[in-house]
Amino acid sequence: MPAPPTGIAIPLEPLVTRVLAPNPSPFTHTGTQSHIIGVRALAVIDPGPDDPAHLAALLRAIDGRPVSAILVTHHHRDHSPATRALATATGAPIVGAAPSHVSGDGPRADAAFDPDYAPERVLADGETVEGEGWTLRAIATPGHSANHLAFALERSGEDGTALFSGDHVMGWSTSVVSPPDGSMTAYMASLEKLLARDDRVYYPGHGDQVDNPRRWVRGLLGHRKQREGQIMRLLGTEALTVTAITKRMYVGLDPRLLLAAERSVLAHLLDLQARELVWGEATREGARWESTDAAPATAE
Repeated sequence: MPAPPTGIAIPLEPLVTRVLAPNPSPFTHTGTQSHIIGVRALAVIDPGPDDPAHLAALLRAIDGRPVSAILVTHHHRDHSPATRALATATGAPIVGAAPSHVSGDGPRADAAFDPDYAPERVLADGETVEGEGWTLRAIATPGHSANHLAFALERSGEDGTALFSGDHVMGWSTSVVSPPDGSMTAYMASLEKLLARDDRVYYPGHGDQVDNPRRWVRGLLGHRKQREGQIMRLLGTEALTVTAITKRMYVGLDPRLLLAAERSVLAHLLDLQARELVWGEATREGARWESTDAAPATAE
């Protein structure tokens, strides 16, 4: 299928318009999707990267209408940097995810942090931002990042709410979970939290809209549990490094995605360790992991 056009305001429903940023990559798919909420008085969710062309596209879509809030799901550089320029242009406050500057213990596999992200108001789980004809409710969904929020659009129709799921649930792939800011334990709990909701559609930060959210979330949970089972089987007989586990699990993976896969494997291992199902030991060659049920084995 051809890539969707960037810089074009595409109405998704009466209160929702999408503008795609020109930042495709192996981690962003076709690019970051910014969403404009409202008809006469607006909000903007995830203005995206610091890109003058995308800012100009957003301002064309806003078309001089008042903007009451610029909302941010999380502080990665493909989601939040344009908040500053958009706030300057519209006078709207930046609200949403808390600022976070957790430093990783290795190279970043996904989008790097936005160190200048500085919201005027941090939204806690359940808090709302309101405008003419709409309400956006913050839904805490940590996992991809510790500060991740989704936003539920209430009053969007009698058939249920629309959820702007950021990078927690994407429409094309599972999320990268990269410790220490990312947590597989939190990610799985956040998926279970969404599974208990009755949203009619998800509008993610990347990829197609999700028209059957519960089925999609069940699939994401099943996929992660399948990966967890693979790890446990691999560690059942011998100790392995994260890299060795990843290469056995992701045969034929695009080399550009190897580091991202390693970070998610590490997130799984840390979750399993917290549940006392695996343990890791540092050696001169690096940390090696094995099942707590496995007999001591010689590492590769």
